[in-house]
Amino acid sequence: MRSKAYLALMLVLAVGVALAGCAQQQEKPAATPTPTPQKAEGVKIPKTEDGKYIITIYTGSGPGSVYFAVGSMYAKVLNKKSDMIEAKGVTSGASVANAKAIGKGEALAAIIQNDVTYYAWNGKFQFEGKPVKELRGIGTLYPEPVQIVVRADSDIYSLEDLKGKKVVVGAAGSGVAATAERVLKAAGIWDDIEPVYQTFSEAAQSLVLGQVDAEFTVIAYPAPAIDQIAVKVPVRLLPIPDEVVQKLHDEGYPFYVKVTVPAGTYNGQDEDVQTIAVKATLAVHKDVPDEVVYEMTKILYENIDELAKAHQVAKQIDMHKAFEGLMIPLHPGAIKYYEEQGITVPAELKP
Repeated sequence: MRSKAYLALMLVLAVGVALAGCAQQQEKPAATPTPTPQKAEGVKIPKTEDGKYIITIYTGSGPGSVYFAVGSMYAKVLNKKSDMIEAKGVTSGASVANAKAIGKGEALAAIIQNDVTYYAWNGKFQFEGKPVKELRGIGTLYPEPVQIVVRADSDIYSLEDLKGKKVVVGAAGSGVAATAERVLKAAGIWDDIEPVYQTFSEAAQSLVLGQVDAEFTVIAYPAPAIDQIAVKVPVRLLPIPDEVVQKLHDEGYPFYVKVTVPAGTYNGQDEDVQTIAVKATLAVHKDVPDEVVYEMTKILYENIDELAKAHQVAKQIDMHKAFEGLMIPLHPGAIKYYEEQGITVPAELKP
C-alpha cells in the first residue's frame, strides 16, 4: 500500500511540474518584431533656441584656401546682417568633400568648383553611380585659375618637364585633385608623375623645403597659399598650352576657359602665364527654406566690400555673372532674389 501511495504521489508531482512548465511557456511574451527603419525624407534644418536657422558652410582645406577666407567671412557677415540665420564657416576637404557633405545633409551650404558640381549632379568620376541631386545653386562667384607652381630656380618649364617628378595634386578627395588628374591626363603625363596628396599649407612647406617638385592648385589669384611659398622662395607658374585646353574640351569638359595670370602676381613670376580656370560656385542643400536662401543671396550681393576684406577676389562677385558656368539648378530662394532685381533666370536653371 505504501508503495502504491508513493507512486501516486510522484505521479501527481510530475504532472504538476509539467503543467507549471506549460504555464510558464504560455506566459512568456511573444518576441516583438523589429520595425523596418523608415528612410528620412529631406533634411531637418537645425535651429537655435531663439529660432535662428543654423547654416553650416563648408569652405576649403585651411587658412591658405581662398574658399576658407571668403566662406568664413561670408558666415560672419550673415551672422551680422541676418535676424534668421546663424552661420558657421568650417574647414573641409574642399570641393568633392563639400558636394558629398551636402548630399548627406552634413553641410547646408558650401563653396564648390563648378566642374565638381557638374560631376556630382551627373554622377560622374568620384560620384560614379551616386549623383548628388540635393545640390542647388545660389550662383557662381569668381574664376579659379589652375596654377601649377614650381620654384623659380627649378629646371621645370613645361608640363612635359613634370615627368618623373613629385607633384602635389591637392588634398585627397578635393576638387583640386579631380582637376589635376583631368588636366595631367589630357597632357599625357598623369601616369608619369608621382602624385602627392596634401593641403595647401602642407604643400607650401613641402615645396619650400624641396620635398616636392611642383604644386597643382585651383585657386583665385593672388592666392595666400602661393604667397606663403613666394615670400620664402621665388616661384614660377607653368603654362597650359592650347592643345591641352582643346583636348579637355573634346573630352567633354566645357567648364575650362583660358585665362592669363598677370606677370608680377607672385615673387619670381616675371611673365604672363596662360592657364585655364573653373568657377567657384556657392551651393546649398535643396531643403534649406526659400526665405533663408533668399536672405543668403541678398546678403551676399549687398556686402561684397565686406567679403573683399577677407580676399580681394570677392570684388569679382557680380549678380549679373552669377549664371556663367553654373552647372546645377538654382534654389527657388535665389531665383526670387534675381527676379526681383530684374534678372531673367534661364529656364534650364530652374528646378
